[in-house]
Amino acid sequence: MHLNEDIFNKFPVLKTNRLLLREITDEDANAICEMRNSKRIAQFIARPEIQTMTEANALVERVKNNFANKEAIGWSAFLRDGKTTIGTCGLNRIEHQNLRAEIGGEMSTQYWGKGIAQEAVKAIVEFGLNTMGLHSIEARVWPSNRGAIYILEQLGFQKEAHFKDALYFNEEFKDIAVYSLVAKGN
Repeated sequence: MHLNEDIFNKFPVLKTNRLLLREITDEDANAICEMRNSKRIAQFIARPEIQTMTEANALVERVKNNFANKEAIGWSAFLRDGKTTIGTCGLNRIEHQNLRAEIGGEMSTQYWGKGIAQEAVKAIVEFGLNTMGLHSIEARVWPSNRGAIYILEQLGFQKEAHFKDALYFNEEFKDIAVYSLVAKGN
């Protein structure tokens, strides 16, 4: 079994009923800066807030380089009838030998609770399992992130682990829950 390396030849664009998921570009830096500077979004993500456009542009470059190096795929999410970035999502830490990747993302708070994140995650999971040939996909979430856990469970992810005080961030220890989805038939 091998990962479908052909997907790295041209960035894969995904479409759902309401969304267009395309490559993150320099034009997305402003929206990324706003999302990564939101306290409501940051409460569930263990990484420093992005405060400047320089930091946002550097993140965009890292995402592009990760795709070029076949390490990750980062999508920018748009409503199909709009031109504004409403979120980012991706398959990170792609483990070619293990046919495994980690899924993660963020969405502008004005789109929370509308089923849009679930639609995006479902499309990425289907792409990962069916097109890339991943055997499993995992998500690492804070146990307090009930919205993300609900989405994962609705899509068939199962809780594999709960690590106590696994992450030291902002001068406190945080628990991490790991949810995984294994390809059917395996």
